[in-house]
Amino acid sequence: MQRIFEVVGRFVLTHLANIGRITLLYGETARQVTQRLRVRSIVYQMAHLGADSLLIVGLTLLFTGVVLTLQIAHEFIRYGAQSTIGAVIAIGIGRELCAHALSIEVPEKHFFPTVDDFIASAPFSQLHDEVILLKGARSFNFEQITDLLVKRVHETTLEVNLNAVVKNLNYYRSFLHADTKLVCMIKADAYGAGSVEIAKTLQEHRVDYLAVAVADEGVTLRRNGITSNIMIMNPEMTAFKTMFDYDLEPEVYSFRLLDALVKAAEKEGITGYPVHIKLDTGMHRLGFNPSEDISELISRLKRQNAIIPRSVFSHFVGSDSDEFDRFSAEQYQLFLKGSEQLQAAFDHKILRHIDNSAGIEHFPERQMDMCRLGLGLYGINPRSNKTLNNVSTLQTTILQLHRVPQGESIGYSRKTFLTRDSIIGAIPIGYADGLDRRLSNRKGYCLVNGKRADYVGNICMDVAMIDVTGIDCKEGDSVEIFGDHLPVTVLSDVLDTIPYEVLTTVSNRVKRVYFQD
Repeated sequence: MQRIFEVVGRFVLTHLANIGRITLLYGETARQVTQRLRVRSIVYQMAHLGADSLLIVGLTLLFTGVVLTLQIAHEFIRYGAQSTIGAVIAIGIGRELCAHALSIEVPEKHFFPTVDDFIASAPFSQLHDEVILLKGARSFNFEQITDLLVKRVHETTLEVNLNAVVKNLNYYRSFLHADTKLVCMIKADAYGAGSVEIAKTLQEHRVDYLAVAVADEGVTLRRNGITSNIMIMNPEMTAFKTMFDYDLEPEVYSFRLLDALVKAAEKEGITGYPVHIKLDTGMHRLGFNPSEDISELISRLKRQNAIIPRSVFSHFVGSDSDEFDRFSAEQYQLFLKGSEQLQAAFDHKILRHIDNSAGIEHFPERQMDMCRLGLGLYGINPRSNKTLNNVSTLQTTILQLHRVPQGESIGYSRKTFLTRDSIIGAIPIGYADGLDRRLSNRKGYCLVNGKRADYVGNICMDVAMIDVTGIDCKEGDSVEIFGDHLPVTVLSDVLDTIPYEVLTTVSNRVKRVYFQD
């Protein structure tokens, strides 16, 4: 009997305790409701339970979705509906992987000793409408696979070697003091290489600033996850609001621009917005006159608090050539005078920079607080015009081969007449892709299987013709327009221009393909 009473007593006490706690909870809730709401605490809790939890919630949903997908796929297969679902296919290449093929539990898997074996296999020929993750060391030559897969979709591509970008970056960094900052120029879509991918690589390697020409280029970077400092070299007065919204720092080169920018910032209630002051020391393109404008510039900057000078800079006119060294020295002294006067007027540190790619190497003693790296980053030494580490390779394929007899003309306007029986190849690249028409009629050439093939006839909008007589080749073979074996400087020399022009004219319809070990 005692045992029964003990059980009943514990039951009653437990439930009475629960009722008591609930009553106290309701009472405390009622008391808190009658008090003034603590908005700050509420907002904090909302942020903590909402926005701060998005990552873990997203990951949970991702993996839950994967599990559900696999379970649903399994049931679909049970009922004969496998045609309605996708599949994960594992393809392993390498003798070491082949030895462990049984350990990889994937419904469909294929293993091959070498890349060549895979390329010659049925699974490779049957790939279509697939999402492919290609991962492996450079020593396995997986770029062969990439080349063939890309050609199925885009016969003309610009291959960008991100490892080469990093090597070039580190080459120029080797000239800098430990505390010298670096601005990397990625305007004009990173000299044709693709600004977003280049910016991501540079951000990973902690460059201090990225520089673009116009605000829209900066917006593109921000929308693609770039958080680095971004300098706008040619700000438009219609884009001030955009620059404020996306934290883009404009260059200021005139009083008109300065006044308009201050007015726009004050309208938005902005204070202390960083800008970069340009001084004209001899380029005579844009900038304040360091001999005449500095006092007025300081006065106008002091009369407002909407913007502050973050840096002051100028451009060397001829740091790429020894013959301009005297003029470069005059530029440097003029910049020193103007920048020192500006710095003396403010308590905060104003970064000074005048060295460009050529200046970093030629004038290391003039690196000051920061340097700007442009063409050198993309593999061209502006002083020697030699290739450092080639970044960009423009290549295409042979569409068709023709046997054309001696005396026949090639292309529009009959500009090239053949002096021998020839084999003429047509390649899917033209001036709309960035292949300059001035290379027409044997003035320039490309490489087919490592051999020189002259452009014949006028280069067309979408197609060019090349002379492959005597070259062992076939339709579908690769053609190098410029790259590892044909430096872009060869083309720029023929065109009597600079490598910048050749690189930046590669159109956006040419597919960019990125490589990184």
